[in-house]
This record gives sequence, structure tokens and C-alpha cells, in this order.
Amino acid sequence: MAYYCLTSFKLNSGKTLKWLPAFCLVGLVGCQAAQSQVTPNTTFQSQTLVVSGRGTVDIPRTTAKVSLGVEVQGETSALVQQELAKRSLAVVNLLKAHSDVTKLETTSISLNPRYSQKGGKQVISGYSATNIVRFQIAPEKIGTLLDEAVKTGATRVDGVTLVASDEAIAAAQKEAIDAASKDARSQADAALGALELKQREIVSIQINGARPPMPVAMPLSSLAQNSTADLASTPVVAGEQRIEAFVTLQVRYQPTERN
Repeated sequence: MAYYCLTSFKLNSGKTLKWLPAFCLVGLVGCQAAQSQVTPNTTFQSQTLVVSGRGTVDIPRTTAKVSLGVEVQGETSALVQQELAKRSLAVVNLLKAHSDVTKLETTSISLNPRYSQKGGKQVISGYSATNIVRFQIAPEKIGTLLDEAVKTGATRVDGVTLVASDEAIAAAQKEAIDAASKDARSQADAALGALELKQREIVSIQINGARPPMPVAMPLSSLAQNSTADLASTPVVAGEQRIEAFVTLQVRYQPTERN
């Protein structure tokens, strides 16, 4: 394919000036030269390998988080509040007297009416009040302390969870990330080596969390039903808590040079 451009030139033939058409052939490549653009070579950008590594660290559960309280029922709100205050004070003083108890705090106080049916109508028959506190203690001391608390006036245990300390969890998270990074790097080296490819650089790193699993809750239904349960002799085996982390690497590579 070619383009033709029309131009003209003047000839002097005697006294007469004549304009004659002339044609010039312009190649397609020449006409498009001004419009051509350089397309960057993006082949190397797609030469990447994505690998994900996993790291785990097991640490002992050294802390028990306990939630317990006092629940009182009575005919009038004044009597209920007085009895609640008396029993709650005794339980709190007991917990404060134990040097092993830490992070003691009140989490809930409530006073609610109780209803019954009378003459086809719903009427107030009394009141119910609760005071819930939360604290931490070593797992091996849970049984004895709960036994003392029940005898002092506690009537309910809302939950006991066994966890590692915050400091141990933070340190284990770093270890898990380190292990996951090394695992991902090892996988990349193995894959590229097997395919005779050479690693150039790591172009991206993604840390997909390093969080511990949900704490382990101890079943305490028997205590909730029987406040006179003897918990002092109940053994508690805290076990270990697993911290897990995932690290994803994107590695750029190139073919290995051969002699």
C-alpha cells in the first residue's frame, strides 16, 4: 500500500508559463513514522512467583481470666440492694486479699424487677440484682479461690478462660512471623531451583495475621447449679496455646545463565 501526494511545479516554455501536476510517492512507513510509539517491554513484569509460608509457635497458658459475681433476689428493691452490697463487698475484699489476683474490675451491676401473673395481670413480685467482677489469676489456683469466693457470698461464675500472658503472645507472634517468612523463602528457593530459574528480588511481602485462637473456656455448669460445690481439689491443666502466622512473598525471577 502507498500514499500519493499531489504537488506542482512551473516550467518556463518560451513566454508561456505552464503549471504541470507532479506526483510523489510516499511510502506507508514514512507517513506513519511521526505517529509511531515505542511499546515498553513488560515481559519481565510477569515473571514472578507467589509463595505463602506458615509459622506456628506453641506457648503455655499461664493466665486464667475469671468472671464471677453475686446474684440476690428479694421482695423490695431496697432489701435486695442492701444484701447485694453486703455480699459483693465480702467477695471483693476476699479477692483483694489475694496477692495473686490481678486486673480486678467490676464489669456489671444490675437491678431488675421480677414479674408474675395475678388476676390476669402482670405484676411485680420482687426484684433481682447482680454484681459481676472480673480478674486474672494463675490457672493452678482457680479451684481454691473459687471455693473461697462461693463460701464468702459469690453465687455465680460466668466463665473462666485460659490464655497465655500478653507478653508471651506478643513474643510468639514475632516468632511465628519469622518462621513463616523463612518457610515462604525456602519454598521459593526450592521451586526456582527445580525449574533452573534465578531469583532476582522480592517485590512484595504480605503478612496475613499472627493471631492466637480463641481462648479455652472451662465448663462450669455444675458450679452454677450448686454453689456449695467443692472446687478446691479440682485439678486444672492449662495446656498450650498455638500462635499461627502466614507470610506471602512475590518473587521476581529470571532464567539461569548457561555456559
